[in-house]
Parts: sequence; C-alpha cells; structure tokens
Amino acid sequence: MSTHLPSLFISHGPPTMVVDDLAANRRLKEIAEELPRPEAILCISAHWIEQAPNLTAAAEPETIHDYMGFPAELYRLSYPAPGAPGLAQRAAECLRATGIPARLDEVRGRDHGAWQTAMLMYPEADVPLIQLSLGGDLDPRRHYDIGRALAPLSGEGILVMATGTAVHNLRAWRQHRHETPAWARAFDDWLAATIEAGDLDALLDWRDEAPESRMAHPSEEHFTPLFVAAGAGGFGAGNPGRALHRGFEYGSLSMASFAFDAG
Repeated sequence: MSTHLPSLFISHGPPTMVVDDLAANRRLKEIAEELPRPEAILCISAHWIEQAPNLTAAAEPETIHDYMGFPAELYRLSYPAPGAPGLAQRAAECLRATGIPARLDEVRGRDHGAWQTAMLMYPEADVPLIQLSLGGDLDPRRHYDIGRALAPLSGEGILVMATGTAVHNLRAWRQHRHETPAWARAFDDWLAATIEAGDLDALLDWRDEAPESRMAHPSEEHFTPLFVAAGAGGFGAGNPGRALHRGFEYGSLSMASFAFDAG
C-alpha cells in the first residue's frame, strides 16, 4: 500500500542557493528526512510555462542550466535522477480525466527550479523526478484545479512539489540584498496567516487581498506554483496548510515553504 504524502510549496532562491550555506537549505534537508520517502516527485517549477500543461516524459532528462552570469561551478552541476515516463502518463491521465488538456514532452530536461530543490532534499539523486509546466495564463483558479486533478497521486506515494518564491521581486532584491523591507514582511505574514487559516477565497484573490502584492510579485510566475500545491493538498475551509519554514535570504526573498495535506 502506497504512503500518502502532503503536497509542498518550496521557495527557491537564485541559482547560487544550491552552493550557499543557508538556513533554508538545512531546513529542506530536514523536511526530506521528516517525510516518508516518495516513490517519485512531480515538480511544478516557476521556470517552465506552456500554453497548456506539459509533462516531461524522458527516461533520462538532462540538467538545464537556465541562467546566465553565475559562477562557473554552477554550470558543472548535474542532477542525474531518473525520469519517470510512466508517472508522466499517469499524471496526464489525471488531468485529462477532469477536462484539462495535457501533453507529454519526451525531450525537455529539468530547469533549476526543479533540480536545485531536489538536489538539496535528495542529494543522492535516487528519487525519480518529472516536471509539469505552468499554464500560460497563470490563473490562480485554473492552477488550483490542476492541483485538484493531481490529488490522487499524493495517495500513490508521489510527492507533488511546487517551487517558486513566496516573495519575488528581482529589482527590489538588487536594492535590498542586506535588509528585508517592510513590504516584503507584510506580504509574507499575510501569506502564512491566510494559508494557516485555510482561506482559499483570499488566497485565490491574492492580488487584491494581500498587502503589497505588486511589490512582492511584479509578475505572477513565481507565485503561481503555490496554487497547484494547494489544490493537490485539498486546501480550503476545514483543511488549512501549514508552514514548514519561514525566513528571508538575500534580503527581500522570502524562503517560506508550506505543506498541504488532505490525507
């Protein structure tokens, strides 16, 4: 019998995060040790957007270094965890069963939003890992519904793991590398309180409900993966999420991570 797993939203920092000494990194290692070992991971990263959901279906996906201008050591990193074509097909079936179109991509590798997070949690690269793209409209309700369609996988030993950043404003990050501004803390506090209250309506309407939402997220792609994790974990009234880690790194980037568990 497969173990039921919560779905996760994990905040990832810049590509240097994987080699930096951070409290968030140490916490990710602890989270992996606290969870039952997954059969495989389905990762939804902020760094892959398609018009309709796509799933990686390569047996041996490459490690994509989708960034520029960073130290040479980062381009030598590889994360050779196996793919899981069967899981990609199963996830596509779950999506299609609810009327959500899904396509298998047998060529694409893994972007750093997926592999650097997995590397910090499972450094032996022995847990199969596939990715699911975001949809092009970045609509909160649509992505929550995508998560709901994937919910059965959590009961099959699959870790549904979304990666983005709880507060992500790169322009402000360059200005606030050594301090955390009040607007970032205000949004981060609102997010944690909303998740811990199980307030789905407020979360879906975050642009209008959250303080400083435009400063915290000038664009939506690093926040949208959260809705997939929330949907997969059945987040809503009577089923709140919980914070796994909170804190800021690199000044204004929130590294908050959350678990959602309908089981």
